Amino acid sequence: MIDPSKLFQLSGGQKRRKLALTFGALERDIAGIAEKGTEYTYKNMPRQEYIRRLVCILLEDPKLSREAASELNSLLTARPVDERRLCNCARNHLLGIIGTFPAEWDLVIAPHSPSADGEGVIRQRSFYPGICVYAEDIRSPFNLGSIFRTAEAMGAEKVYISPFCTNPEQNRAIRSGMGCIETLGWERKNLAELPEDMPVFVLETGGTPIDSFVFPTEGICIIGSEELGVSPQAIDRASYGCVSIPMKGLKASLNVGVAFGILMQKWIESLSSRA
Repeated sequence: MIDPSKLFQLSGGQKRRKLALTFGALERDIAGIAEKGTEYTYKNMPRQEYIRRLVCILLEDPKLSREAASELNSLLTARPVDERRLCNCARNHLLGIIGTFPAEWDLVIAPHSPSADGEGVIRQRSFYPGICVYAEDIRSPFNLGSIFRTAEAMGAEKVYISPFCTNPEQNRAIRSGMGCIETLGWERKNLAELPEDMPVFVLETGGTPIDSFVFPTEGICIIGSEELGVSPQAIDRASYGCVSIPMKGLKASLNVGVAFGILMQKWIESLSSRA
């Protein structure tokens, strides 16, 4: 955390960038997920007062719009002060001024820490045994992180990734995964190495509509890249069949992470209805 008085010594662009990073660090600290070394440690100044001073510096920025200033002032004078929302609002208005948006990863808030007990031990996660996904040649770290996040949230047991998938431990994948990559089991395998005793199906166009597809009680769903879809080899490996999401739009195209989220919701619904 930088001393507010030192910010006045910085130039406009440098000051804005430092403010944005500091507001991000404060958001993590407020949420209890501060990265080591970025915790709020000023003993002579309450965190809320520190935030207030930083916001006041931002309010003096000539490039801050009148509407943004009004929003910040409303949050600043509210009682009680919502520190996290105030920091988030300030950070995003700064990103707008800078022209750097949250998809540019150096300013994005870091992922949630894995859930742990007081001793720092990760608690056992709840999942549906045998519900797995195979990500084939997903090149975008953002998409791969999103797949992990959805898989973890919906209760998948494991994620398999193909040899040419981007590395899940890549910084952008970790950030978009919001801590799920660290808590969800995953293995890198080629198609031939997938378990032979589990049903395998693909999410691809031209298959059984998702509302009519009979999902297995356990199995592996193969999802492919947005550019090429699943490979012919994956379709051959999918002995359980192919499921598709009907679409009406002119483009009839979904982001792979979004498509996977729709599929997982339907799969879990089918498991719940049988239970």
